[in-house]
Amino acid sequence: MKVHLVDGTYELFRAHFGAPSATSPGGREVGATRGLMRSLLGLLTGADVTHVACAFDHVIESFRNGLYDGYKTSEGVPRELLAQFPLAERATRALGIVVWPMVEFEADDALATAATRFGEAPEVEQVVICTPDKDLAQCVRGTRVVMLDRRRRIVLDEGAVKAKFGVLPESMPDWLALVGDSSDGYPGLPGWGPKTAAALLTRYRRLEDIPSLEEGWGVNVRGAGGAGQVLRDRRADAFLYRQLARLRTDVPLAETLEDLRWCGSRRGELEAVCAEIGETEVAARMPLWRES
Repeated sequence: MKVHLVDGTYELFRAHFGAPSATSPGGREVGATRGLMRSLLGLLTGADVTHVACAFDHVIESFRNGLYDGYKTSEGVPRELLAQFPLAERATRALGIVVWPMVEFEADDALATAATRFGEAPEVEQVVICTPDKDLAQCVRGTRVVMLDRRRRIVLDEGAVKAKFGVLPESMPDWLALVGDSSDGYPGLPGWGPKTAAALLTRYRRLEDIPSLEEGWGVNVRGAGGAGQVLRDRRADAFLYRQLARLRTDVPLAETLEDLRWCGSRRGELEAVCAEIGETEVAARMPLWRES
């Protein structure tokens, strides 16, 4: 069997910025929720989709905001999008999908925890993390745990992660710490671009194993002198950024593998949500309903 783990926050953002605006019969903006529901319906109709869960950032802020003042917040996120998160979670549950709404942790942490847990289950052939978010690349393991960009239909296994970023999945938090991640709000180290970071981490794997003096690096990188000085001066910053980038795998998720089995949508709940937001297609196209 395959386990599909969906980045609900990404899906909702993508629907908000990529789908037409729409209002409910009551005048509320619901375009993102409609787009999310149709996207998830498309996933559920896949022949190999049997076990599914979806994680959301119920609030954008997390424990990481206490570690670093510049970490991402809900500031700048459109209010009409933020207001749809509870509705989107309710709609996803109505579709019969397990929902993980994160408050202290982030959705990515829930996905990382589930990928680790279910990726070790002997009956699981593959865990598919449905997101293009590079943060989740650290969770990829061989061909057993992969990422799927559903929009572009691109699968990243371990070899593809190495080809795209220049490092193995295990080194992705270190790579992000050096390069930075503007979407999460931490800058990385000045002068450390993707190629420099990849060259050093391919050889040393971890930040703490990179020699302090660039003369001892043993690899040729452009601007080695400047990059080495920055690393000496700001190694502590890099360790903090890695802490921000490293996903947690200890989120207390209560569900078992069997709980993730998709048994169809909940008719009453789904029809109620569809009526509330004026969605006319999803229920009509639903291929399976729960018996109870």
